Amino acid sequence: MTAFLYWLKLGFISFGGPAGQISMMHTELVERRRWISEHRFLHALNYTMVLPGPEAQQLATYIGWLMHGTLGGIMAGTLFVLPSLAILMGLTWVYLVYGDTPLVAGILYGIKPAVTAIVVFAAYRIGSRALRNGALWALAAAAFIAIFALNVPFPYIVLSAAIIGYIGGRVAPDRFRTGGGHGASAGSYGPALIDDSSPVPHWARFSWKSTAVHFMAGLAIWILAEGALYLAYGWQGPLTQMGWFFTKAALVTFGGAYAVLPYVYQGGVEHHQWLTGTQMIDGLALGETTPGPLIMVVAFVGFVGGWTLEIFGPDSLLLAGAAGASVATLFTFLPSFLFILIGAPAVEATRHDIKFTAPLTGITAAVVGVVINLAVFFAWHVLWPEGTQAAPFSGRFEWFSLLITIGAFFALWRYKVGIIPVLGICSAVGLVYSLLV
Repeated sequence: MTAFLYWLKLGFISFGGPAGQISMMHTELVERRRWISEHRFLHALNYTMVLPGPEAQQLATYIGWLMHGTLGGIMAGTLFVLPSLAILMGLTWVYLVYGDTPLVAGILYGIKPAVTAIVVFAAYRIGSRALRNGALWALAAAAFIAIFALNVPFPYIVLSAAIIGYIGGRVAPDRFRTGGGHGASAGSYGPALIDDSSPVPHWARFSWKSTAVHFMAGLAIWILAEGALYLAYGWQGPLTQMGWFFTKAALVTFGGAYAVLPYVYQGGVEHHQWLTGTQMIDGLALGETTPGPLIMVVAFVGFVGGWTLEIFGPDSLLLAGAAGASVATLFTFLPSFLFILIGAPAVEATRHDIKFTAPLTGITAAVVGVVINLAVFFAWHVLWPEGTQAAPFSGRFEWFSLLITIGAFFALWRYKVGIIPVLGICSAVGLVYSLLV
């Protein structure tokens, strides 16, 4: 019960993106409660960092699994997500129903340029760690050109970067060598429940039988869920397509939520037309203001898609939105659970630090270019809200939005202000300005 209450609490307070969420878990689990040692915590973190998907949620799943087995892992990972899903569905409903009111429109006016600054800052942070030489800079530039000018789909960019990284790791290993992720700490906080010398519990021992059982269970859940949607709505049904699309998205999320957003944009906005580009920006703004992994923006995409397409008719829009959000969340996070429940026993068996490989170094470099493209996309929609593909710089230029963007970036970069305070201040500024003009 103690563990259940902690994971539930974490689901409601896990603001600040993956770095903040990992920091929260380290402070509580390693330093205060002493449930797990520093070494075992970092060992789990190193593994989750090389996986596609939200690393903080996967870290929670890993620690829950290590403490209480499969059910413990499912409980920790699920409670990390459920509060965010409920809050985001409520906010999305408010956005769709009351988004045009002066109060909500004014708040969003201030939040949108702040989100642009946050994405630019994310590109800066990833780039400052990842682009350590000319080869990686060139790979980032190529990724930007590929997605910005050539409209190359995001999975192809990931695959190409991985191949380049693999070849580069063999031809010029020094240029594709990485140096850790979030960093390690040599601090010691006393004996832990799961200490460095604690024996591996029986459920954490690797066995082919356990691996097969977890894999088949996960595959069965996916087949039953997607199969039920197929039987009910056909392959071209919106919910069926959401299940298939977000499954693919879950497998290419190397580099975190900011990296997968262009893929979600390409599919959700351009291909399936579940929502507009402006709504995508608004969704990221809402995602930044809610607890849980930022990749929960997929719930917003699913909600708006179900609502817009009126999949259950014009009188059941809320139900349609909730169904879309639930489907998007299920198919996005199901692979994350499988990565832990299947791979973690092998990791515990080796107990060696898992480093980024050369292919992942290439992917990380490409992610920088992709995130910069996302920042350009957001800036264009925010600064030229009336622009179109045919006339990208038509209509009025939002100079005040530019000032908010610059101010938010400097607050994040120069003064190290947290994301939530920045969003709060910018939303207040936007509201006041919109009411005055």
